Order: sequence, then C-alpha cells, then structure tokens
Amino acid sequence: MILIAFILLPLAGGLLAWLLGRWSDLAARWVSLLAMAADLIMAVVYWLTNFSRITLSASGPWLAEIDLPWIPQAGIHFHLAMDGFSLILILLTAFLGLISVIVSWTEIAERVAFFHFNLLWVLAGISGVFLSLDLFLFYFFWEVMLVPMYFLIAIWGHERRVYAAVKFFLFTQLSGLLMLVAILGLYFHHAQATGVYTFDYNQLLGTSLPGGAALLLALGFLAAFAVKLPVVPVHTWLPDAHTEAPTAGSVVLAGLLLKTGAYGLIRFVVPLFPQAAASLTPLMLALGVVGVLYGALLAFGQTDLKRLVAYTSVSHMGFVLLGVFSWNQIALQGAVMQIISHGISTGALFALVGALQERTHTRELDRLGGLWETMPGMGGVAMLFSVASLGLPGLGNFVGEFLVLLGTYQVSVLAAVLAALGLIGSTVYALWIIQKAFHGENKAGWKLPDFSAREMAAMLAMIVVIVWLGLYPQPMLDTARQAIQHFQPAVAQTVPAPPLTITSPYPGSIRPLELPPGGQP
Repeated sequence: MILIAFILLPLAGGLLAWLLGRWSDLAARWVSLLAMAADLIMAVVYWLTNFSRITLSASGPWLAEIDLPWIPQAGIHFHLAMDGFSLILILLTAFLGLISVIVSWTEIAERVAFFHFNLLWVLAGISGVFLSLDLFLFYFFWEVMLVPMYFLIAIWGHERRVYAAVKFFLFTQLSGLLMLVAILGLYFHHAQATGVYTFDYNQLLGTSLPGGAALLLALGFLAAFAVKLPVVPVHTWLPDAHTEAPTAGSVVLAGLLLKTGAYGLIRFVVPLFPQAAASLTPLMLALGVVGVLYGALLAFGQTDLKRLVAYTSVSHMGFVLLGVFSWNQIALQGAVMQIISHGISTGALFALVGALQERTHTRELDRLGGLWETMPGMGGVAMLFSVASLGLPGLGNFVGEFLVLLGTYQVSVLAAVLAALGLIGSTVYALWIIQKAFHGENKAGWKLPDFSAREMAAMLAMIVVIVWLGLYPQPMLDTARQAIQHFQPAVAQTVPAPPLTITSPYPGSIRPLELPPGGQP
C-alpha cells in the first residue's frame, strides 16, 4: 500500500489545505508542508530499510507492486509498481515538493488555499506517472499533471501569465493526444496478435509489430516525451512558462515535470519499441547535441535572469537525451544522475531568482548588480549552484554529464566532442549570472535583506544533496543499477552489446577483465 500512499498523501493534503484555507491561510501552508514532509520521510525510510534488497533485486525488477482491476472489460487495471529508478524519482518529487511549499511561504498572498491545492495535486500526478504500469492509468496521471500546473501559471504567474499558461497547455495537450493515439494503437495491435486486450506494461513488452507500425507508435510516444523534456525544436513553451510561473511552479516545472519526459523515454519508448528507437538513434543524438549547444547559446543571450535559467534546462536535458540513446549502461547511469542533479541545481536557481524578485521586484540583469555586498548569503548560494550548473567536479551535475559523455563516446565520438563544447557554454552563462547580478557596482543602491532562516534552511538542504551527489554518488547509482539492467535485455537484440566486463568482488585488488560479447572467462 506504500505505492498508493505516495499518491494519496499529496492528494489528501491538497484537499485538506483547500478546506482549511477557508479559515486560515497559515493552516493551508502548514498542512501542505506536513503532507510533503511525510511523503519525503516515508520515501527515505523505505529506501534506507530496503537498500540491500534494491541493489540485489532478488525478488525481480519490482520492489513493490499493486494490481487491482479497474475496468476489466477493457483490460484496464489500477497497476502501480516501483523499481530503483522509480524510487529515485519519488524521492526527488517529495523533496522538491517540500522545497516548493517552503519557498512559496510568503510569495503567495492571494487564494493561498487554492494555490496549495493545485501545487500538491501536480505533485500527486507526477508521482502517479512515475509509478503507473498500466498505460491507461499512466495517461490519466499524465493529464492530472496538466490542469493544476495550468492554474498555477495562469492565476499566480507574472505579467504574461495567461499567454504562457495557454501555450504550455496547448503544447502538452496536443502532444499528449498523440501519445494517447499511440497507446490505443499498441493496445489494438497487441489484441490482434494475442487476442488479449490489455494496457498492462508487462504484457505489452515484446508485442510483435510491423516495422512501419512500430515506428509510428514510437513517434507518438516520443512526441509527448520530447515536448516535456523538452527537445529542440519543441522547447519554445518552456522559457515562457518558466518566466511567468510563480517560484514554486518553476521549481516543479524544472525539477519534476521535465523529468517525466526523460522517464517516459527510458521506461516506455525504448523497451516497448526497441528496433524503432534504434533506428531513430542518429536523429536523437543529433537533437541531443543541438539541445546542449543551442540551449547554452540562448541562455547567454538573455537579459531576464529567470529566462536565462530556463534555457539552461534545454541545454542540460540534451545530455539526458544523449544518455538514453547511447544504448549502454554508463550513459544511462549518467542520464539518471543528470535527472537528479539538474532537478536539485536548477530548482535551487529558480528558488533563488524568486527570492531575488520578491526583494527587488525585477529580473532584469541590467538593473541588478552589486548585490553581494548587501546579500552575501544569497550571493554565496548563487555562486555554488551556478558552478554546479556548469558541471564543477565535486558536485552532482559533473557526475551525470561526465558519465553521459563517457557513454556517448563509445557510440559516437563526434556527438561526445560536440556535446562537450556545451560545457564551455555553461561556464560562460553560469559566470555571467554571478557577474551581472551579484558582482560589480551597486548602482541602484540596493539595501536588501538576505535569506531568512526559512529560505536558508531550504537552500542548505539542496546544497547538502548536490554536494553528496557529487562526492558520493554510489548509493544513487546502486539504486538505479538493477532497474537499468532489467531495461538492458529489451535492447540487447537491437544494438550490439559492449564487451562484457567481469569485476572482482574485492574492489581494487584485481583489474576488470574485458571479454568479447559471448566470450567465456
């Protein structure tokens, strides 16, 4: 029942916050805070108490699973399951959900209860996406994410909030409808081949599909996930949505909603359509490289600080696309680390920009400058997360990008070299943030309060996580490893396997022995 609890806690918390908000805005805030804190504690305790079972995966690919009939006549079940990859994303969802409540504590002053209702229901929808194994249920939660996020942007956003909300809605809804058509196509193809009508993920794996049909269905799924990731050229909704969203909305957008696109690629596109996905590899690698370079270039060209941070997400998610379509475990592990690290570092930057805008009432870089002398705490935090964004060794983003480049190099040297140039671009825009906003002369005469204890506590929590991921990423890599190994057989017959590596059970004592595919020790 823990899987239901991960979804039910934010759902119930949102409803209770909306109800209590009729009498007290503070009660709505505290209910939301406690609901997400309970969700996070539950996820952390489960992870710690089951870590050995997760890494051994003795009971199969799923750590927890529940399968209840929902509409059995149509083959629809309430089927939830969690492996190591899903668990990591649930941890990220609960953590950033808690941070989102904290950073919006004083920013949201109108319709506070309805705000927290929408915020927690977005988080519930995201949790459902990460846990659903019935494709109909997956699409249901995919849509649950959409409506509350639309309201968060349209009601509590900034100047052009309605335009940004409508653009976000249209991009997401139209691409989601293409995915629905693809889900139905796979449903009927499976029924034609087996006589069984089902939306169950496990049964749909390995469905026999003609080459043309497999490619079309894969493209239907890919459309929804590429828009969410986002992949150039379907990324244009992202800067507008980020710029106009409230701070909590930006944190959830960057840290979690984009990750649903990455999750969909890894969980659905490649395992369900391995041959079609393999045929798209050159295109996906090219789009990944374009995303890395184009996002970095556009980020440097922005004068709006929040829009600058938004374009960095386009660049960083290009690394995830490279990792998925490099077809080896090193790159996939890098993609998983990039998913986590980007969520923390970019979420922190958006929280910082929100705090800055709350104090200065501007996001224009030309109007900022010299803030370090009046807000040294905020300047130090901005420096740390800016260098995290550029991939400084010792911080989580470096681990993810390094592993992705290492894995990509085994598949395409050109793609790896070009993507590595994006690290130069990230260095430029990261230092540009610090130079324009915090260094230089304080021409405007800013005298502003630094981070409050509440804001600094949230920032310190994210600093601890990003440093831990950079210095000791092994627990996260171990948690994701079994899920990725179970994913590998789906592509083994499509893409040639790399040389088999056998490692000694005594680390450091014996060098790994490399054997040709199928070779014997």
